[in-house]
Amino acid sequence: MKAHSALEDFFPVEQCNLDYLPERGSAIDPHFDDWWLWGERLVSLNLLSKTVLSMSCESEDGLQLVANHKQAMGESNPSASPQASQSHKQNHLPSTTVCENLASWDINYLFSSRFIPYKKVTVDIHLPRRSLIALFGDARYKWKHAIYRKHIEHRRVCVTFRELSAEFALGGEQEKLGKELLEIALTFQGKPV
Repeated sequence: MKAHSALEDFFPVEQCNLDYLPERGSAIDPHFDDWWLWGERLVSLNLLSKTVLSMSCESEDGLQLVANHKQAMGESNPSASPQASQSHKQNHLPSTTVCENLASWDINYLFSSRFIPYKKVTVDIHLPRRSLIALFGDARYKWKHAIYRKHIEHRRVCVTFRELSAEFALGGEQEKLGKELLEIALTFQGKPV
């Protein structure tokens, strides 16, 4: 973890292990980890099998989606599946891509772009076996995270590490309690089960 600049000063005081089994219907609903106790970064290690972390947001903010230049000019996308092309024709909705050359866009077409509220979007993040993910910033405080049953294909163990919030850190309102919690965390002598 210390090899990544976003985590070089990360000091976890809690480790939470979750064991997911498909035969138990293991899952975790969309949620935020507690803000009052846990700090800016949540770090999870995905073990034993791959899965998908699904992110959702209830904000009224959203994404502005626009078609690329070829789609704006009515050219087909040869890499798109026939089903995708057909679905776009039926709905009269262009597929979307990142704009690589804004200067080549037809300015009139930009005004026909679509706004999609975040609450209608789910972002699926593929987590390979033995991957590490850190949630911070908007991913921590604006987007909820979940693991759905359909994404648990084999046994999976998730190890999540949490740091204390600023309220419990040096200079925080609960600094004294934070020091006590840190001392307890540092004296833990766990044993394998």
